[in-house]
Parts: sequence; C-alpha cells; structure tokens
Amino acid sequence: MRSTLAALVAGVALCASPALAQQFDNYSDGPIPGFQLPPGGLAGSNPAAPGQDGAPPQGGLFPLTQPPTGQGDGATTILPGTSAPIASISQPTTAQANRVTLRALDRMLGQPTDVEMVVGDTVIYGRIAIRVLECRFPSDDPASDAYAHLEILDLPGNRLFDGWMIASSPALNALEHPRYDVWVLRCFAE
Repeated sequence: MRSTLAALVAGVALCASPALAQQFDNYSDGPIPGFQLPPGGLAGSNPAAPGQDGAPPQGGLFPLTQPPTGQGDGATTILPGTSAPIASISQPTTAQANRVTLRALDRMLGQPTDVEMVVGDTVIYGRIAIRVLECRFPSDDPASDAYAHLEILDLPGNRLFDGWMIASSPALNALEHPRYDVWVLRCFAE
C-alpha cells in the first residue's frame, strides 16, 4: 500500500516538473497571417472584456476576425505550425434509408435489446422514448457505416438526446443517461 502511494506521489511530482510542461508555439515574428485582433488589442479597450456586471461578452472571449479575401482566388495559406496546406477530407455520398436497427441497453438489467424501426416511428424502451428522424448509409458500401438522427425523451417529455449517432463511432455523440444506452447498428432501405 505504501509503495503504491509513493509511486502515485512520485508520478504527480513528475507531471508537475517544469521540464515536462507542455510547450506552446511562440509567434514572436508577428501576428498569425490572415487574422487580426480587435481594434485596441485584447487589453484595455477590449470589446471582448467582461461587462460592468461581470457577465461574459457576446461572441466569445477572444473574437478573432478574418479579413475578407477575393472569392475563388485559389490561394492556399500554410498555417503556422504546419508544413503543408491542410487537406480537406471528402464526405462519402450517402443514400437515404427507411429502416434502422438500434441496440438499446438497460444497465440495471444488463440486457441489450436490438430494436428494428421504420424512420419516423417512436418506440418506448423502459422509461425512454426513442424516435428516428432520419437514417443514412454510404451508397457505395451500405454495410460499412450508418448515420442516424435520433431524438430520445424520458417519459415525462424531457429531451435527453437530439442529434446524429454514427454506427462506427458510437461514443462520438452518445446518449448521456445513468441507466440507458442506445446506439446505431445499421441503416437499410427496403
């Protein structure tokens, strides 16, 4: 027990070491290209400073603005800290599905249940109501993934979840509930 505690204290002390502190880029050569600070900088007459009542400002703490550039000029900007232009990732073309298979888990019972639904239907599972608003899948490989827009309410009508769930990444946008878990398995068209 003492050796475990000593190892934990040594680990905390090691993490607090200045030699291992996270380093941040220093842009001492000037401002980041393409961005401007608000007039007056961030101190003094900063429009983003908290108001008289101490409330946070509208639009965030440090509002950076990008100056307008020519539309369609084809210019590529290399951002500081990168060695090449940032490539965009193309989104796969998707097809609309009319059916979805979900898996629901009641953690108190420890029993998962597969639920097959038609898009637009609502099913009651325990003390929650699950409604599928839309379901899509990649058109070139239907078995590869599924994207479902779900709305989940508790029985009194409080919204617990409203958003897209992705079958290949169930934890990316998950239902936060102490008892129930719901995730998408597949979308398909009949």
